Amino acid sequence: MAALVAARDGERMPMRSNGQDWLVSWHPVDDPQEGRSNGAAGVCVTAAGGLVLISHDGEHWGFPAGRPEGTETIEETLRREMLEEACVTVTGSRLLGCSRSECVRGRELGLVLVRSYWRAEVRLDDWAPRFEIRHRRVVPVSEAKKYVRDPDLAATRISFRALDEAADAFSP
Repeated sequence: MAALVAARDGERMPMRSNGQDWLVSWHPVDDPQEGRSNGAAGVCVTAAGGLVLISHDGEHWGFPAGRPEGTETIEETLRREMLEEACVTVTGSRLLGCSRSECVRGRELGLVLVRSYWRAEVRLDDWAPRFEIRHRRVVPVSEAKKYVRDPDLAATRISFRALDEAADAFSP
C-alpha cells in the first residue's frame, strides 16, 4: 500500500459527501479563494507539545472545526468552535491556508465552500462535551499522522497538509 501524502497546492481531489461529488483542494495563505465560508479548523497544540484531536465515534480522529455563526470572523469562529468541540481555549493562532470544495454533481452543483485551517496554541480545559463531539484525545505531535484519519482520502490528505504547514509549531 502506498504511503498517504499531504495534498499539494491546488491539487483537485475527488470527494463524495452526502450524496454529492466534490473537488477539494488545498491553497496556501498567499492564494486566497473565493466562495462561501465553511468556517475554521484548528490544528490545536498544547504547551507540552501535544496535538488535540476529536472524534464523533472514537474511531475516526481529526481537528475540531465548525461553521461561522452570525457575523463572526473566521478567527472568532475558530475560537468558539475549539471551545465547543474540544474544550480548549485558544491562546494564540496563525492562519495556515484553506481548503476549497466545489460541488461538481448533486443538489449544490456549483457551490464553492472555503474552510480556513489554523495552527492554534491552546490550553486544555476540563472535558465537558456539550454538542456532537463525544471523544477528545491528546497525542504526541510526532505520531499525529497515525491518528488523523477521515473515511475520505481527500479529507485526510488535506489534514496531513495542515499538519505539515503547522510543523513549525511542533519544533522544540
